[in-house]
Amino acid sequence: MQVIVRDNNVEQALRVLKKKMQREGVFREMRARRSYEKPSERRVREAAEAIRRHNKLKKKRLQREGLLPAPKKVVHPR
Repeated sequence: MQVIVRDNNVEQALRVLKKKMQREGVFREMRARRSYEKPSERRVREAAEAIRRHNKLKKKRLQREGLLPAPKKVVHPR
């Protein structure tokens, strides 16, 4: 992974790097590798993740088709 530092702006480069790492799932993988996960626990976790993904996609599809109300947009007062 590579990030270009422009105008010696290291803070911005760090923010970009963290975003890239977040998108790639590096932080999630580091947290998962902190301790050993038994294969049976891994199967249970992956099955639960698949169910969550499926339900999320189903909810989005129903909202697009108009069968479920769309989520209300939050307006932040400024």
